[in-house]
Amino acid sequence: MNLAAVDLGSNSFRLEIGRVAGSHIERLGYWKETIRLAAGLTDDNRLTRRAIETALDCLARMNERLRGIPPAQVRAVGTQTLRQATNSNDFLVEAQAALGYPIEIISGREEARLVFEGCMHLLPQSDTRRLVVDIGGASTELIVGLGFAAAQAESFKVGCVNTTLRYFADGRIDRTSFKRAVVGCAAGIEEAVAGFSRRNWDEAYGSSGTVGAAIDILRAEGWADGVITSEALLKLRQAIVGAGEIKRIRFAGMKPERQQVIAGGTAVLCAVFETLGILEMRPAAGGLRVGVLYDLLGRRERRDVREATVDRLQARYGVDRAQAERVGALARRFFDALAPQAGDEMVKRLAWAAALHEAGFAVSHNDHHKHGAYLIANGDLPGFSVTDQERIALLVLGQRGNLRKLGEALADPERLAKVLALRLAVIFCHARRDVAAPQWTLKAGKSVIELALDAAWRDRHPLTDHLLQEEAQQWDKVGVRFQVKAL
Repeated sequence: MNLAAVDLGSNSFRLEIGRVAGSHIERLGYWKETIRLAAGLTDDNRLTRRAIETALDCLARMNERLRGIPPAQVRAVGTQTLRQATNSNDFLVEAQAALGYPIEIISGREEARLVFEGCMHLLPQSDTRRLVVDIGGASTELIVGLGFAAAQAESFKVGCVNTTLRYFADGRIDRTSFKRAVVGCAAGIEEAVAGFSRRNWDEAYGSSGTVGAAIDILRAEGWADGVITSEALLKLRQAIVGAGEIKRIRFAGMKPERQQVIAGGTAVLCAVFETLGILEMRPAAGGLRVGVLYDLLGRRERRDVREATVDRLQARYGVDRAQAERVGALARRFFDALAPQAGDEMVKRLAWAAALHEAGFAVSHNDHHKHGAYLIANGDLPGFSVTDQERIALLVLGQRGNLRKLGEALADPERLAKVLALRLAVIFCHARRDVAAPQWTLKAGKSVIELALDAAWRDRHPLTDHLLQEEAQQWDKVGVRFQVKAL
């Protein structure tokens, strides 16, 4: 079986294809293009049309490499620039069409977790505590962990592209501007000191293109061999300042496409060394794309980290698991009737929404659906993409009350089916005990929902019948006729 990961980074887009061999993934193919998506952000954080077209052309080329691999075996993720761009949703519509596969935007912490997992799968196993630093185009991820597990993971909004644009926009470099860049980057990661300073780890690794480029330069220039030391990094810094201009930076061992961002990347690297007290950093292959591959493998082998996350959240928020299971089981039955051909991920999102639909009780019983939606949308949920969290949060929000708040989601038949399935399950399970479900049929069209129930059962359950009549009124407000008929 082949798996593929697409990393839509702020500096480069990468594609990696691997073949599963037991619990290991062997590389079959790799493709990288320097896109500099972060440089395509305007002052009001919109991606320019030129940047979008460059990205789409790259994704179309990747589509050719991916053809024939089933969608369930491909995962594409976007990082900081797409987290930041105000028109990222519009971009995703075109990007997914060009790539031919869904694209998720992941949170900074999720990116950090995946970076660590990818690095640890390619490093020798060790019982030592490891720090991994990943300097991307628009963010830097710091992770400390043991084995394959990240104990702490954070993302900071400093990277090689945005630092270059901020401090060396005119192309000139001198001692003052470089020092200002280092100080600015250090300020951006200042809060990392408590969790990522030297007392928290034994070995430091770097996984990014910036780190790889620095190691290549240091080796070619004879300043270090296979590692970055603080002394060698100082020589690199002095040489960059000595060049005076970005276009005059020349190093043996440096790829041409790295010239434009090596100053910003080195400034970030210097800030990381100084802030965290690093004396020596070794390279780590893999990074985000390999982490995505192994995470995808885990999902297919029933080791989905998202299941563990949901279980942890249920415990954290004191969710009534028996009630969640009742609602989840009935919601699944309703959804199967409405969307029998729905994909596995759609079904999972509904199950997770049901599992967490009462998480908001931890804040207040009043408007618990709103509190629960906020916790899910804004929480640190390992394994989940931003898209996942938003979709699940919307289901939790939509479990009761006014449907207008769901906006365009109701225009998608499958999303409407999930909303309806969860709302009906909540209604039928309102008594918080096992429900002897009646005979029923359920159909949903663009403007009509028809629920047919056993008439005798309705007579024996007047409160449920009343709640269904109220539900009909809510659907009527969004232009959908909800009919409850006798079976």
